[in-house]
Amino acid sequence: MRTHRVLTTLGCALSAVLATAWTTTTPAPRPATEVRTDDGVVRGNAHDGYRTFEGIPYAAPPKGDLRWAPPRPAAPWRGVRDATGPASACPQTAGEVPGGSTDEDCLHLNVTAPDGAETAHPRPVIVWLHGGGFTTGAGSSYDAHRMAIRGDVVVVTVNYRLGALGFLAHDNLPGSGTFGLADQQAALRWVRAEIGAFGGDAHNVTLAGESAGGYSVCAQLASPAARGLFDRAIIESGPCTGTSDHPFAPSSAPLATARAAGKDLAAKVGCAAPRDALPCLRRVALPRLLAAQATDQQPAYDTQLLPDDPAAAIAAGRYHHVPVLIGNNHDEGNGWAAGIIQAGNPVTAETWPDVVSAFFPAPGQAEAIVRAYPVHGSDGGPVFGAVIGDADFACPTARTRTLLAAQVPTWRYEFADEQASPLTPGTPPFPLGAPHASELPYLFDLGGRPRELTAAQHRLADTMIDYWTRFARTGSPNGPSSPHWSRRAVQSLASDRIAPTRTAELRHHCAFWNTL
Repeated sequence: MRTHRVLTTLGCALSAVLATAWTTTTPAPRPATEVRTDDGVVRGNAHDGYRTFEGIPYAAPPKGDLRWAPPRPAAPWRGVRDATGPASACPQTAGEVPGGSTDEDCLHLNVTAPDGAETAHPRPVIVWLHGGGFTTGAGSSYDAHRMAIRGDVVVVTVNYRLGALGFLAHDNLPGSGTFGLADQQAALRWVRAEIGAFGGDAHNVTLAGESAGGYSVCAQLASPAARGLFDRAIIESGPCTGTSDHPFAPSSAPLATARAAGKDLAAKVGCAAPRDALPCLRRVALPRLLAAQATDQQPAYDTQLLPDDPAAAIAAGRYHHVPVLIGNNHDEGNGWAAGIIQAGNPVTAETWPDVVSAFFPAPGQAEAIVRAYPVHGSDGGPVFGAVIGDADFACPTARTRTLLAAQVPTWRYEFADEQASPLTPGTPPFPLGAPHASELPYLFDLGGRPRELTAAQHRLADTMIDYWTRFARTGSPNGPSSPHWSRRAVQSLASDRIAPTRTAELRHHCAFWNTL
């Protein structure tokens, strides 16, 4: 059986394949609409019931001497800036972004506002941070017009620095390990200052994200520098209590670990000499840098921006006390399990102990997991998926919810639509149920293309948008048009049922993981 790192890399590769289904389509030309910001006028597109403004700079291009520097203000412009199409994604290898990107001029955001969003009657604002393991993704992949129109909200999607460009740490480098998080804060400051011109309420901002974007929300909750930048938080499949020994969920790393990784990267690209390592790194061509960076990227704590690991900060109550909506998917791990099996790593009763040992090498862990999650016959894939899902997502989410609910209004969901549309091409080796990221097409059109949903799934999508946007408006997802959501129970979201539920089986599994 291959090592933990190889299997994790295969899982990351699967995520990249998944993301290729999000390729942005080219929209038909639309009538223009203009808005004046403090930096200048932007011209966007007028659609049927909503307006979009894409590629608005919220910070200066982080290139040259600004590579690995905190974000600086964007330069004002004269005349009218074209905002009718997306700007470049932040540098990344091919995947969600076809062909990848090597354009460091990438700190842009996109605004979607419903028609009639006038400054006299401002709408709630949702700022969306994309996922992608802190190495891939772009705000322009998320078409938010359904959320904007149905929920009567203004939605902002954000690019932030990724990979080594976003999270490099090195000796004597201010901002080490947190440049991507600093970018997110710069975008939030832009929203506080500018969103009123687009009809948004600068005093009612919800910070939301999925996977690495969800964990970014956790980091911003724990960051003293983010105080006052948002009023509510939505965390999808990015539990704040993730750890590096559970590699499929995002997590953070101590600064010392991040600096060691930074030295390794510098050596790989020929910049090992301590005295001129940073000037040398700033001269490295982006393709070479992207090829050398590690598959896994993590924000660094023990830093000025992130003094504590978010898990520790939340456990100690040292976080911004705002209402939180948090949740995960019923079958988070199935996509990774399926990809690893398809890559030539079968999971059978005979191979199962070796598979578990690759991910849980501590003495005694593998044996305990094999006993708690036995493989019989052909059920190896779903069992493997359940281990990943419970260990990395469901149980950490439950723990995060418990910690948050002790001090702030907290609402927890489980997306459980077993018929969720697959996000990956081809036929998986077993039914995936509701795997990681499968809730996203219910909230957004990924890449501008609506997915094929059944009538029941469309109703579920509408209900989810109602919950999310009511929470953004009032701090509670409840309203007159959807089933009641109790703060004391998990809201199960599926096309055939939407109801609060208590999951005794999950509590049993989480009790097991808490003993390891």
